[in-house]
Amino acid sequence: MMRVNFLPFYFGLLALVCFSGVKAEDPYRNFKWVVTYGQVSPLGVPQRGILINGMFPGLTLYCETNDNVVVEVVNMLDEPFLFTWNGVEQRKTSWQDGVLGTNCPIPPGSSWTYHMQVKDQIGTFSYFPSIGMQKAAGGYGGFNIGARPVIFVPYLKPVAEYTVLVSDWWKTDFKALKKRLDMGKALTKPDGLLINGSPSKTSFTGSEGQRYLFRVSNVALQTSINFRIQGHTMTLVEIEGAHTLHESYESFDLHVGQSASFLVTLHAPQKDYYIVASSRFTKPVLTATGILHYDGSTTKASKPLPIAPTYQIHWSMKQARTVRWNLTANAARPNPQGSFHYGSIPITRTVVLANSKTKIGGKLRYAVNKVSHVDPGTPLKLADYFNIPGVFTLDSIKPIPLAGPTVLAPSVMGFTLHDYVEIIFQNNENTIQSWHLDGHDFWSVGFGGGKWNSTLRKKYYNLNDATSRYTVQVYPKSWSAVLASLDNKGMWNLRSANWPRQYLGQQLYARVWNDERSVYTEYEIPANALRCGKAH
Repeated sequence: MMRVNFLPFYFGLLALVCFSGVKAEDPYRNFKWVVTYGQVSPLGVPQRGILINGMFPGLTLYCETNDNVVVEVVNMLDEPFLFTWNGVEQRKTSWQDGVLGTNCPIPPGSSWTYHMQVKDQIGTFSYFPSIGMQKAAGGYGGFNIGARPVIFVPYLKPVAEYTVLVSDWWKTDFKALKKRLDMGKALTKPDGLLINGSPSKTSFTGSEGQRYLFRVSNVALQTSINFRIQGHTMTLVEIEGAHTLHESYESFDLHVGQSASFLVTLHAPQKDYYIVASSRFTKPVLTATGILHYDGSTTKASKPLPIAPTYQIHWSMKQARTVRWNLTANAARPNPQGSFHYGSIPITRTVVLANSKTKIGGKLRYAVNKVSHVDPGTPLKLADYFNIPGVFTLDSIKPIPLAGPTVLAPSVMGFTLHDYVEIIFQNNENTIQSWHLDGHDFWSVGFGGGKWNSTLRKKYYNLNDATSRYTVQVYPKSWSAVLASLDNKGMWNLRSANWPRQYLGQQLYARVWNDERSVYTEYEIPANALRCGKAH
């Protein structure tokens, strides 16, 4: 009788089981960015700019859903530095958010490495310096997250993508701008607008009959813009990480911190055409131009420029209501966006946030619900993690506007993990506001004039196909309402995207918390986390 040796079979089976149990890690994309000063002259005046690897504006970062993005930042400036990643949710790790409430700044002459995973996100985002007024010197760029090949994209594939960064610009050094704010004076009006760092020289080339995706971000300090392309319509397909219904526009308003993607088909006669960004709600109107160059064209673009909207607030608010979620399309995951019925989820709590302008000690400050935020020497996240007393008081800001004097304090509001929150941004001032929430997106469900009250929900709220996004505008003497699922544990900055207002106190931190200490809800402090203040 033959004796059969089953041992190799068992070892082979064991190897197969072990191999099938190993999940391949998502791809890594590694970058090294050296941040330096360099001379720039976007408006014809030589001045100090902030460069990334010698570039102004900075590089565009490309990645795909779920990629691990590793960025080593070498700070060669003469002051501390941080990048923040506008709209990147940093799932379970506010340690990577890059604002002074979560991170110690990178000291001059040293480096620090961000480790991010762009978990379940697609779309058009940006990054920029988050400390002081460094953003006024550049250091910003595009951050584009493409869909994985296995995920269907609900629009025809373009032959190329173009990143468009629109910013306002001052001929004054960024440190002088900061000094002016520190003295309690309002920022002067900008001297001009730029498209990709230039007021008139940026050019994009395409072929007649072909389709292109323009990823447009407003990275300005304080200026809303209108974007348009001479002789062409723009089909909106994505806004801040959400696929939209395909509406066509002659021009489109983008407020500070907002991003959108447009499909543009080159169907016009072969020549060059102006790309235009102009300021909204300002006097005088500032304008920057670029060129859409048809391959083979020898005919230069001709004026007049395509006109901007002649109506102001009403036109812009009406246009904002035309942006709709594509309910049947997927986003980063294969399930349809509309499978999340945001309008039927019970609201856990309502928070009303009223911005204001005031003076404290004779100096200009901005506030939310009578608290003007100041950054303590110890980041709030570190103080919270290590239970360091005397850094901040939880719920130092109240969930409704109160009467009384404005106070200076670290502004922190507590929430429970998985709260479903209605946030009302109440703007009683005569200037347009723009609000951004780190770590989350939200559904922009309603806009309206005057003062918000609960009876307006039925009349003005879109509870079916409002788009999710991460930055929302609030028109003068008006309100905007959003619904947010606070499912990302951490310490998250809720701020005015208008950077001088943010710098002078119009921001707060949302502490999203539960008592469970688990990597299933929040990752541990990174091994390379910088320590400062009382966390040394």
